[in-house]
Amino acid sequence: MNSKYKVIIVISSLLIVLSISISFINYLVSLNSAQQQLKNQSLPLSLDNIYSDIQKNIIQPYLVSSMMANDTFVHDWLLNEESNEEKIIKYLEAIKNKYNMFNTFLVSNETKNYYTPHGVVEKIKKDNPANKWYFDFYNSQGKHEINLDFNEHLSNNMIMFINYKIFDSNFHFIGATGVALKISYIDELLETFRSKYNFQVTFFDKNGKVVLSERKFYKYKTIKEDETLKEFENVIISKKSNIIEYENNDSKYIINTKYIPELDLFLTVKANLDDFTKDVKKIFYFNLITSIIITFIIAFIVFYIIRNYSKKLEYLSQYDSLTDLSNRRDFEEKLNREIDLNKRRPQNISFAFLDIDNFKSVNDNYGHAKGDLVLKEIAKILKTNIRKTDIVGRWGGEEFVIAFIGSSLENATSVCENIRKEIESNIKIKKLVSLKVTASFGVTMLKQSDSIDTITSRADEAMYLSKNNGKNQINSL
Repeated sequence: MNSKYKVIIVISSLLIVLSISISFINYLVSLNSAQQQLKNQSLPLSLDNIYSDIQKNIIQPYLVSSMMANDTFVHDWLLNEESNEEKIIKYLEAIKNKYNMFNTFLVSNETKNYYTPHGVVEKIKKDNPANKWYFDFYNSQGKHEINLDFNEHLSNNMIMFINYKIFDSNFHFIGATGVALKISYIDELLETFRSKYNFQVTFFDKNGKVVLSERKFYKYKTIKEDETLKEFENVIISKKSNIIEYENNDSKYIINTKYIPELDLFLTVKANLDDFTKDVKKIFYFNLITSIIITFIIAFIVFYIIRNYSKKLEYLSQYDSLTDLSNRRDFEEKLNREIDLNKRRPQNISFAFLDIDNFKSVNDNYGHAKGDLVLKEIAKILKTNIRKTDIVGRWGGEEFVIAFIGSSLENATSVCENIRKEIESNIKIKKLVSLKVTASFGVTMLKQSDSIDTITSRADEAMYLSKNNGKNQINSL
């Protein structure tokens, strides 16, 4: 069996044994072990899963709001084309539909017009309490905020607005834009976290104020109002991730905290240990099946990668990637085998060394890309002019070598002459470069005392005779 497949079988077997052993140990552990598993594994993993869902469902609207605020179209429209209301209405409608938002809006600081996909719904005024959010946002230090508010023009229910400031090129405030999400939608998202993961998710701002929570299960407005959490306020409102453990009414709780820079909010994920200790058996089977599936997936991926890379490495170790001819190493191995066979069963072996004349001029005048195409065409010419028993390879750069197995020096020279003429007259090469492309050849015959070094050295010397005698010719030694 191939060694690479043995490695895959060993790794897969070890992974399966390890997965089953760990799952079985977890199944047998006591209440304390279940608590440690929740604190050190399940809760951090679920926090990452929840964070992924938040990225998909909440951070995307936040990024859409940021994108709108930085859109040059919005800037240009506010500064130069606000009289053309139809443009911004179509823009807001397009963003709303594209990203499936409940609503989108824009407020011009110049005219105080409040635009939505339905047009101008109102004019923002300082003396209107419903417009207080805008002026508070204008006077705030941040460039963005999440605001829970009512807007009779959009809905009768509370809405979560993701507001973003718009600045001109001189950093002057010219308006606010953003998206709106239904609070019911957020509640559903948080309820999903509770029902799916058994975790209560809450978002706090830097002042400890509750920004988002499942209102049926968390009725406090600030951390300070929550008697069980107020002593941990500094830990929760921290940009470092932390784990908090406490007891309340004979139940034990663990809270994981995480700072979300995209929202500038602090996420807490709260778990009641009682919800998890009774599910040890379920977790055991789930972990067992999941780990085995993952093991098989990993094994398949490893097998696929090893197989593909093995093929690529085998190819690269034998062939020149540009011309698809044998590379120098592969050519030497094949020729060495023929030399060894020749010592036991002597036969004629001729060797040709050819170099493309003035190839540097091709690269200098037409670039290396065209030069590579010329080399490819020459490689095709070499392939079509030799037999299957012969060996041809790229020695390096613009140098090529051919071993004619079972051919006399005369026959090898005759084939090289055909190759020389075809290179000189090749129509494709002439279309690629206007310079005349020719090749100089050196041909020699294998002697019983020859090694690769001696035969290549002799052919190389013959090739340089061709170069020195005017190029585009064949010499033999």
